[in-house]
Amino acid sequence: ILPLARRYLTLADLLDIRARMVGTGLIGGKTVGMLLARKIAAHDAARVSARLEPHDSFYIGADVFYTFLVRNGLWPYREKQHAENTFLEGADEARARIMAGTFPDYVLRQFEEMLDYFGQYPVIVRSSSLLEDNYGNAFAGKYESVFCANQGPRETRLAAFLNAVLTVYASTMSVEALNYRARHNLLERDEQMALLVMRVTGVLQDHTFYPHLAGVGFSYNPFVWSKEIDPKAGVIRLVYGLGTRAVDRVDDDYTRVVALNAPLRRPEPDFEEVCRHSQRRVDVIDLKADDLRSCWFDDLLGDVREAPIDLFTSLDEQALRQGRTHRILTFDRLLTETGFVDDMREVLHALETAYARPVDVEFAVNFIDSRQYRINLLQCRPLHVQGTHTPDMPRLNIAADEALLLSQGAVVGHSRMTRLDWLLVVDPARYGTLPENVRHEVARSIGAVNRALGRLGGTVLALGPGRWGTHMASLGVPVTFSEINHIAALCEVAQMHAALTPDISLGTHFFGELVEMNMLYFALFPERPGNRLDVARLASGDDCLPDLVPDLAPAVRPVLRLLRADRLEPAGLWLVADAPEQRVTVGRHG
Repeated sequence: ILPLARRYLTLADLLDIRARMVGTGLIGGKTVGMLLARKIAAHDAARVSARLEPHDSFYIGADVFYTFLVRNGLWPYREKQHAENTFLEGADEARARIMAGTFPDYVLRQFEEMLDYFGQYPVIVRSSSLLEDNYGNAFAGKYESVFCANQGPRETRLAAFLNAVLTVYASTMSVEALNYRARHNLLERDEQMALLVMRVTGVLQDHTFYPHLAGVGFSYNPFVWSKEIDPKAGVIRLVYGLGTRAVDRVDDDYTRVVALNAPLRRPEPDFEEVCRHSQRRVDVIDLKADDLRSCWFDDLLGDVREAPIDLFTSLDEQALRQGRTHRILTFDRLLTETGFVDDMREVLHALETAYARPVDVEFAVNFIDSRQYRINLLQCRPLHVQGTHTPDMPRLNIAADEALLLSQGAVVGHSRMTRLDWLLVVDPARYGTLPENVRHEVARSIGAVNRALGRLGGTVLALGPGRWGTHMASLGVPVTFSEINHIAALCEVAQMHAALTPDISLGTHFFGELVEMNMLYFALFPERPGNRLDVARLASGDDCLPDLVPDLAPAVRPVLRLLRADRLEPAGLWLVADAPEQRVTVGRHG
């Protein structure tokens, strides 16, 4: 990062940063990435520079974090986090003590001055640690960011702001963040937490505040669902409203995925599927409620002023035939009648060239009128993509009815051919009958199996009903990423809920970890042509779980099975994934 900073940042830029600092110390990776992205885009994507929206930010230095830890007696907890055998000790207690901690008066005065500057304009408090958004480690979604509606008298606004700061500080000691550091050999590195406080970009619509568009963009597309798509052209995940629905996995809704060289080439085969997989809910800041909330897009339409809704939506023809007017968020006219796609492609290319590797950005867009808009670059970090190539994949020379598994549907990840050592199976029928608390117990048990397999080694395919990594146990298996990080491929078996469709989740923090770990993610639709799962063959294999993890809870045992691939008949299982063809085959090769 330092060579980029020397190349693009001037002395005037550094003085501007110092003038906006609270406290002293380093400003962290997320802040540096945001500032660099803006300078690179303005310099190297000159055609787009006039459409870049300025930011309005303050920076809370990392020394404030250190001062806070020492002042509140938290340093011993931090010291424990440098050792592999103690890094999780006392983490819960440490987070509780952080949330009850206090700041020195001189820091509080600077916070008050900053809030006076923002007035009652919404802000977001974002993590910006030293290791975050850097080459080699992204920390995507491991630390918190907190919106503040910032309404009411100064005392109320200060209390809400302090709670946001403490929430971000506490996230440095979350189990997910600490496990990420351990997994990437970062426990001994000095991890300090700076903060980026940004004025939220957006427009006021009645009593709600949000940008017209927001999303994430990858300069390299790891999800190639058609031969027409050039992965080097990049991809974006687009939403109406706040970008939280683009970066946090949302289980009750969908977003628009756009391949930048073929923007109208959708993963969905027809308009009926497009309607089913369109965004329905919008994240907004409710200024009356003084909080972030989700609401139905249809309910917002009546309050929308000066927004080019026709660019974002298509009319539902079936509803028109029934005498109703219903708008679907497709963004088709935005993609074809404005320069937005070309602008995003140029910006992503400029950033990738400067970083000398693929990048991952977050952005928001606000329209001035029906054709003029401003792009606000909110974040930029290196995208850790392994194997950015698409090899020619062989077909397994076996009959379809002899394959253990055939999938023709959503495939996320690079094409590959790999020999399997283990199959971890969550029984869809039995899992579907479990109460929610036991489903969470199943997820924790999968974490125990994952850790045991990590010690043994080998390539693991996990099959389970619904969505892996969901926040809603009713929709799938609610594992965290650290509970599946030793698994090479995840299969969603769409068998748990009639209306459930596997979610691409492109651009989310969960997806970012899949990309970072080069994990394959695919869907299997047992009732659709071209899909097959040999359940009888899976049932015939010997379960290795009792030997590997003997202390599993009784309620979990009937649901989970672990099979050795070389003990299934016939032996010698290979997984072949062809991403452009959206096809996965598991069977005997040769």
